[in-house]
Amino acid sequence: MKLKLREGNTNGELLFFKEEYGFGRLPLTRDRFEKYFTIAWNPNENQTIIIDGAEYDFPKNSLVTLLFNQSFSFENSAGIVAWQFNREFYCIIDHDSEVSCVGFLFSSTDHMFIGLSDQAQQKLQLLSDVFIEEFKTADKIQNEMLLVLLKRLIIYTTNLAKTGYEPTKKLPDERFHTVRKFNLLVEANFRSEHAVSFYADQLCKSPKTLSNLFAIFNQKTPSQIIQERIMVEARRLLYYTDRSIKHITFELGFEDVAYFSNFFKKNMGVSPSEFRNSPKVSNEGK
Repeated sequence: MKLKLREGNTNGELLFFKEEYGFGRLPLTRDRFEKYFTIAWNPNENQTIIIDGAEYDFPKNSLVTLLFNQSFSFENSAGIVAWQFNREFYCIIDHDSEVSCVGFLFSSTDHMFIGLSDQAQQKLQLLSDVFIEEFKTADKIQNEMLLVLLKRLIIYTTNLAKTGYEPTKKLPDERFHTVRKFNLLVEANFRSEHAVSFYADQLCKSPKTLSNLFAIFNQKTPSQIIQERIMVEARRLLYYTDRSIKHITFELGFEDVAYFSNFFKKNMGVSPSEFRNSPKVSNEGK
């Protein structure tokens, strides 16, 4: 089942998937014109999800959130329930920063797997049933109703995610938002800015203060986040495009191919060319 709503005046789009074979995204090739944020729910058995060329376990009764520029596929896409939307559908309105399309769930490519309690599963099942009903009710307030439902889904998912993210000791909101803003800055600048000092300056913090803040939230260090974001993009470009390694080197802000190759091998254990020539994982099944 694939249901879709498109707003003619804004080009806003909302999609709902259930029991849909072949569901996935290739934003560098097949889906390059469709910039959808994704919330995917696995209510069935444990399976594998491939995100930007890397395999992850997708446990039963859990959610994952994915950015518009991430490639992904599922071992069993027919077992997934998913919502997708673009900025034009949701972000044209003024909402709280934590639940916007650059909010907590979508501020980093360090995707979140969110475990669900029995109560949370029941609520998601109810929400999905209401989504289906509203998609099939083509009246004058359909767009408005689906927008309200989507915001409700994002708020609920955000609250579930933050429960496992925030430290036990409640910290001022300003500190929490600094972490989120750092991730957004990295997403916007990682191709040209690789130093923690650049991001610290943008946030009016010292690099040491920034590192201490991430330690409080049990996060990776700022340097690790920058390097991992570069690696995600490097794997994606090597995996899904035929751009030369020299082209990718410069695209990711490195001035020397040998330095980039050493950086890649240090993080992946293989050279860029070895990674590119390794067997690709099937998009559906194994």
